[in-house]
Amino acid sequence: MRELDRLTTERYSLPSLLLMEAAAGAAVRALASHVPDGFAGLRALVLCGRGNNGGDGAALARLLCLQGARVEVALAGRVAEARGDARINFEIARDLAGARNFKNPTGPDVATLTLFSGGGGDLGFTELGSAEELERYFYSGTGQDFDLIVDALFGTGLTRPLEGLNLEMVKYIARRRGMRAGARPLVVSLDIPSGLDADSAAADAEHVRADLTVTFTAPKPANVLPPASHSNGRLAVADIGTPGALIEASPSQLFLVAAGDARAWLLQTRYAPDSFKNTHGHALVVAGSRGMTGAAVLCAEAAMRSGAGLVTVAAPTSAVAPIAARVTPEVMTAALPETELGAASDEALGRVAQLAGRADVIAVGPGLTTDEATRRLVRALVEGRTLPLVVDADALNALAPWPAHLRGSAELPLVLTPHAGEMRRLVGVGADDEGALRDRVRAAREFATAHGLILVLKGSRTLVAAPDGRVFVNPTGNAGLGTAGAGDTLTGVISGFIAQARGASRGSADVLAAVVAAVYVGGLAGDHAARERGMRAVVASDISRHLSAAVRALDPEGEQP
Repeated sequence: MRELDRLTTERYSLPSLLLMEAAAGAAVRALASHVPDGFAGLRALVLCGRGNNGGDGAALARLLCLQGARVEVALAGRVAEARGDARINFEIARDLAGARNFKNPTGPDVATLTLFSGGGGDLGFTELGSAEELERYFYSGTGQDFDLIVDALFGTGLTRPLEGLNLEMVKYIARRRGMRAGARPLVVSLDIPSGLDADSAAADAEHVRADLTVTFTAPKPANVLPPASHSNGRLAVADIGTPGALIEASPSQLFLVAAGDARAWLLQTRYAPDSFKNTHGHALVVAGSRGMTGAAVLCAEAAMRSGAGLVTVAAPTSAVAPIAARVTPEVMTAALPETELGAASDEALGRVAQLAGRADVIAVGPGLTTDEATRRLVRALVEGRTLPLVVDADALNALAPWPAHLRGSAELPLVLTPHAGEMRRLVGVGADDEGALRDRVRAAREFATAHGLILVLKGSRTLVAAPDGRVFVNPTGNAGLGTAGAGDTLTGVISGFIAQARGASRGSADVLAAVVAAVYVGGLAGDHAARERGMRAVVASDISRHLSAAVRALDPEGEQP
C-alpha cells in the first residue's frame, strides 16, 4: 500500500494530502450507513496517532464537525512531533478548534483548544504528551459520553506491540466498548484496528476491537484473515482514487473473493435456451459405506442442486439402497464391489473407470471409511485419473501424509478440500501441532505449489490456494456451517460447478475459477440459511436448499426462463 501511494503521487501527480482527504471523505460515507439519524449533534471522539493514520483521523474529525457533529480530537503526542501531511491536518484541526498554543491551566503541557462552531458542529483538539495528561483527559469527566469513537492511532505500519500513550488509548477504547450495550459507543477503526500487524492474521497483542473498519483502496491481510479479522467488525473497502492500473499491477498474490467473481462465473455458465443435461455436466460421486450413507447423500444432493445436469453416486453394494431411499430421485446410483465391512473395495476400480467414461468430474471421499482396500482404491483413482478429481474426507485420510509423487496438472486437476485436522495429517504433523497452521495462507500456498494442485483449506474464511501461488480468501459463510456434513455438501457444490464448467466448455474449463465460485456460493447459501433459521439451527442439508437463493441473488436475470 505504501508503494501504491508513492506511485499514485509520482506517476499521476495526485498529492498525498489529497489522498488523505479522500480517505476521510470515504470514511464519512461509510459511517453514514451506521448513523441513520445523521451526524447532527453526534458526540465523537477521534483518537489520533502522530502518523498518517492519525492525519486521516484529523481530516475525518473536521468533516464530521462540518456535518454537525460535536467532535473531540485527542492526539497521542505533540503536533510538533508529527511530520508531513499528517502534521498539516493536525495543524488545520488545531487552528479550526481555536487559538494556536492555548495552554490549559490544568496542565502546563496540555494544549486543549476552544471549540470551533461551524456547520452546526463543534471541534475540540487536545495534545496529550504524557500518561498523566492522558489520565486527566480521559478520567476527569472529559469524554465519558461519546456516541462514536474513531481509532486513528496506527495504520499499516505497525509491526510491534503497542506501548505508552497509544496502548493506554486502546485500553480506554476497550473499557468504553465494554459498557452495557445500550450505552456503548460505536467504535470505528481507520484502515485497520490499531495494534494489529496489517500483514498478519495474528491477534495476540493488545489491539482495538472495532464495530466497523474502513480500509482504503484494498483489504489488508489482517482485515480478512482470522483471528485478526474478527476484530475488524464489519469491513468497508473505500476507494480513495488510487488508479486501478496500479492495483492490477500489484505483485500481491493474496486476493479477497468478491461477489463479482462468483457472478462472472455464473454468467459464463448460464443455461442457454438450447442447453440440456449433458451440457450442464455429469458429476460422479464415489462415496458412502455401510452405516455411513448420509455423507454420500449430502454430497450428491449438493452437486445436483448446484446445477449439474447429471449426478451419479457410486457406493458399496450394501449402501446403495439406503442412499437411493434418501437422495433426491434425480440422482442415479451405481453399486461397487465391497469389503466384508461394507466399504468400497479396490476391486471397484474397473467399475469406477467405466462410470468415469461418461462423467466430467469425480468427487471421492465422503463417508468412504479408511479400510485398507479402500485406501488402495483411492490411491489408484488419484494416480490413474482421467478427469478432474475432488478429494475429500476419508479419501484425504487414505492418502495422508500426502505422497510426494502425487501431483495435479493443468489437464487433470486435483482439488483437495481438507479441514484443519485433515490438513495437519496431509503435511504429516500431529493433531495437536498448532504451529503447522498458524499461518494458514503460507501453509495452503506451500502445499498447493509443492504438489501442483488446488487446495481448499476449510474453516473460518476458507482459503483456495492455486498451483501458481495465488491464494483466494472467501468472505462468505458463518459459524453455523461448522456442522456435521457441511464439508460433504461443499464437495458436492465444487463438483457440480466443475461439471457445469466442463459441460459448458465441452471438456476444457477453468477449474480454479469454478472452485473459487463454488466456495463463495456455498458460503452464501449458508448465510441465507442462517438468516432464515439462525446459525445454531442450520444443518448441512439447509445449505443445498438455499443454493437457489444464493445463485439468484448473484445472477437474478440469468436464472429467469
